[in-house]
Amino acid sequence: MRMRATVAAVTGALALSAVAVSAVHAEAKPAPGPNVPSGAAFFGGAPAKTGAPTAEADDFSGDIRITNVVVNGGKDIVLGTTAAKTFTIAVTATDDSGIETGNTFPVMWHTPLPNGDYYGLVGPEDIAGRCVRQSFTTTTCTHTLKINPRIHPQDNTTAGTWTVRAHVLANDGDYYTKDAAGKAKVLRNSNLTVNASPEPVKKNRTITVTGALTRADWQTYKYGGYAKQPVKLQFRKKGAKSYTTVKTVRTSSTGTLKATVNASADGYWRYSFAGTSTTSAVSAPGDYLDVK
Repeated sequence: MRMRATVAAVTGALALSAVAVSAVHAEAKPAPGPNVPSGAAFFGGAPAKTGAPTAEADDFSGDIRITNVVVNGGKDIVLGTTAAKTFTIAVTATDDSGIETGNTFPVMWHTPLPNGDYYGLVGPEDIAGRCVRQSFTTTTCTHTLKINPRIHPQDNTTAGTWTVRAHVLANDGDYYTKDAAGKAKVLRNSNLTVNASPEPVKKNRTITVTGALTRADWQTYKYGGYAKQPVKLQFRKKGAKSYTTVKTVRTSSTGTLKATVNASADGYWRYSFAGTSTTSAVSAPGDYLDVK
């Protein structure tokens, strides 16, 4: 059963706790949820805009600004079908009075809906975060989040780019809630296999290299074939340090691969997939072939 959680427009820790609990610790996949009001309505109080924010939807007061947001150290978040992934969001903000630690709060979501809900919403496990002061005016707070393939992605359509909303508070009471503070890729995990045969084989004889490309399905929680994808067949000669691309082949309608080539030397054969906007890149472990 899917649950829908609604977060009221309450202030401070109550709002933060409500999002964190509903988004991270739900035992059933929320559909969709939670409903997170924009800006100051979410964090309490009415906006008192005094400058020029970068986006019309941002809520802020005073001269505080969010200057940088980094998700998962700049790397894609790759999800399989069972294991949750822990990652970080680091929020850097600046204000002439300094940033109040314990009051930065990022959430990450995929799709906004007309009623104010979201598909895919993940909140931090540690509300306060770990804050490091870069200078009197600038602080970076890093929060730990956990995304579960059986809870947070609504379905396979939520693979791809997710958006970070971040909130920060200054020592003088200035605040900034930035609706699109950062971006991150949440991708379906992929697997790739390879087998070169026959082995051993006589020099310059034809070999067949087979394999399969599969990827995580967030609806069935199984791996299925990834159809019609370009995959490189590569060879690394015994003693060499790198692979060379021999040819590019496409997966079948069920994700299988098959190519024929001449074997001229001992070495390792593998398939390598560059990935897509929704699916991670992967290379198969090399299959050693002995050439007589």
